[in-house]
Amino acid sequence: MPIKSSVLAVGLALSAIVTVPMTAMADEITNFVEEGYAIRGTDPVAYFTEGKPVAGKKEYSTQYQDVTWLFSSAENLDKFKKDPAKYAPQYGGWCATGVSFGVKIPIQPEQWKIVDGKLYLNAHAGAQRHFLKDPNASIARANENWPTIIHTPEADL
Repeated sequence: MPIKSSVLAVGLALSAIVTVPMTAMADEITNFVEEGYAIRGTDPVAYFTEGKPVAGKKEYSTQYQDVTWLFSSAENLDKFKKDPAKYAPQYGGWCATGVSFGVKIPIQPEQWKIVDGKLYLNAHAGAQRHFLKDPNASIARANENWPTIIHTPEADL
């Protein structure tokens, strides 16, 4: 009996060691990716610098959170590399309104809002309207839900 207990204890310890790093990493489950690019290839920095979504270019790309991000210029790429958390959208780029309801919904880059220096994206005009009615309430609900759904595939929610 003690040998079986020891083997079980070692197995559990090893699975904890293996599991923790894997769940801490980001990927296409935690980030909205379409056709191989985060936020449909839209330059996240442009929302802040140009006040609108701008398509990124393949020649200005980087890896962040295990996905590929595109940028419209070398300058925006450099800004992102210096402080990616400042420019990356909240909730991995999934629809902020959807996350406030506990689901992951693909976004449309044209549906966005910067609130308190953070970028929030939404799925469609209806989700955007809902978000804009009370952004702080939507953000508070999404912040509560995100930790429980972050590592769950979209189809499983």
